[in-house]
Amino acid sequence: MKTNKSYSKRLRVTKNGKIMARKPGFNHNNAKQSRTTQLAGKKAVKMVMGNRARRRFLVNA
Repeated sequence: MKTNKSYSKRLRVTKNGKIMARKPGFNHNNAKQSRTTQLAGKKAVKMVMGNRARRRFLVNA
C-alpha cells in the first residue's frame, strides 16, 4: 500500500516515533487573536494515531 502523501506532508515523525502536527484553526482570521495566541498556534502538538491509521496513512513510519 502506498503512503497517503497529502496527509503525510502535514505530519512530522520524530526520532522516537512520535507524530507531531500543527494545531488546527490557525490558517487565517488570526488578526483578532492576541500575539501570544498567534504564536502558540505555530507550535506542533503530539498527535495520537492508532496502529491501523498509521499503517494506512504512514506506511514507512
